[in-house]
Amino acid sequence: MTELLPLDYLPKLPKHRDAPIGCIGSGFIMADCHLVAYRKSGFNPVAIASRTPAHAQRVAERHSLAAYDTYQEMLASGKVEVVDVAVPPDTQIDVIRNVCKFKKQVRGILAQKPLGGNLAEAREIVQICKRAGITLAVNQNMRYDQSIRGLKSLLDRGALGEPVLATIDMRAIPHWMPWQQRQGWVTLRIMSIHHLDTFRLLFGDPVRVFCSTRPDPRTAKKFAHTDGICLYILEYANGLRAMGCDDVWTGPALEGAEKDISIRWRVEGTQGLARGTIGWPDYPHPTPSTLDYTTTQQPGYWLQPRWKEVWFPDAFAGTMAQLLCALEDKAEPEISGADNLKTMALVDACYLSAAEHRAVTLKEVMKR
Repeated sequence: MTELLPLDYLPKLPKHRDAPIGCIGSGFIMADCHLVAYRKSGFNPVAIASRTPAHAQRVAERHSLAAYDTYQEMLASGKVEVVDVAVPPDTQIDVIRNVCKFKKQVRGILAQKPLGGNLAEAREIVQICKRAGITLAVNQNMRYDQSIRGLKSLLDRGALGEPVLATIDMRAIPHWMPWQQRQGWVTLRIMSIHHLDTFRLLFGDPVRVFCSTRPDPRTAKKFAHTDGICLYILEYANGLRAMGCDDVWTGPALEGAEKDISIRWRVEGTQGLARGTIGWPDYPHPTPSTLDYTTTQQPGYWLQPRWKEVWFPDAFAGTMAQLLCALEDKAEPEISGADNLKTMALVDACYLSAAEHRAVTLKEVMKR
């Protein structure tokens, strides 16, 4: 048995974890992911408010928080320094605009992804926070999935050599939210945004993208959309190709056929190969993501590091931690609002590519 080299698969945590956090939104993602992860990591959520005060009260009781009838009342209390926003994307800009009115005590905001309804709206959110002097980070939580962090560690170490081909293959049926129907979105801004942002984390920004989409037959019975099943190829200047297949149909799995559900990724390099799975489709059963790799630096072996942490909810500690570290170090967050504009641009480029049946450069979209 060859020796496993330690992987840096966990997030960096702040030295001080007592910054008081106020939460806006009391849905599943806040109650079952954010707050669970924060408590496990020793962070300090103190208050919560949402559009349904009774719901916020129930979540507050569950997590030992103070509940407020409105988030404005929560912010006016002066007891909150960091604000965690978990509201639908079409309401997020107004919430952040109001939060920034309390710039005397609010130092940081963790916003949900997608940052806005489109790139233009995301840019406006970034500028609102910049003018207020408030540090903005974005909850692109797949960056803190343990297999993705482990893969990033391998790439940074050079264990795989120069990346040649990378793929993410999602065959899973998400739980769609009611607000998606009024947006007409299904996959690109909800699921693919995770994978596009992950490719950016691992390999940087591509030159161009080609995307092809079609409606999901199941969801099309509920509302009209174009971005059901999404296929896309990212072209990099160094020759790397990254490809995503986001299939939220997966066959008639809810109509009586057997299920074949998974998320698998693979990276081939000049000196090694890594492959893995994402455990999220098994939620609420805690299923860790996996990572297997082989490298010419340790020939003849498949190496299989394992861990007990899972994406949902443990990775949500990472997105808050990178904001708290940035505030502590007076630096930009790892997932700053400004950096996330390129992820938003990549999503917009996919929509444009699919609509016009052509490759679209990132530069073209960023100039709009």
